[in-house]
Amino acid sequence: MPSPSERVQLREAAMRLLARREHSCKELLRKLTGRGWPRADAEAVIDELAAENLQSDERFAESFVRQRVGKAYGPVRIRAELAERGIGRGLAARALTSEAPDWQAVAARWYERRYGSEPPSDLKEKARRQQALARRGFAHEHIRELLD
Repeated sequence: MPSPSERVQLREAAMRLLARREHSCKELLRKLTGRGWPRADAEAVIDELAAENLQSDERFAESFVRQRVGKAYGPVRIRAELAERGIGRGLAARALTSEAPDWQAVAARWYERRYGSEPPSDLKEKARRQQALARRGFAHEHIRELLD
């Protein structure tokens, strides 16, 4: 059990991280334990912050989706990155739905910026472009509609 002053320091460290940007529980725990705080103490503080609505996986997921859509990433990649950060499928699906971007338009904007309006010169170039879109996380239907 940490002393009261250590607990205050741990809470302040967590609050400083949350002041910069939203963090998922998993991210916050990783950062706090990486800075030498005991895991059990960090988990207890994170639970308190979540109970006070100072830390929210839901807010984190919505913020993360907005940020990644702004950088022209697709739903497949965003969902995978949310999972890496400890966000469950249901919450990830709700965050993607609440943002509800037109994925086709997002893919088209990125494609236009990257490749211009020039169509692929051959099948090899078309495959290369398809792979680039897939790496960015766009679904096959978005890629097919864009390149066919």
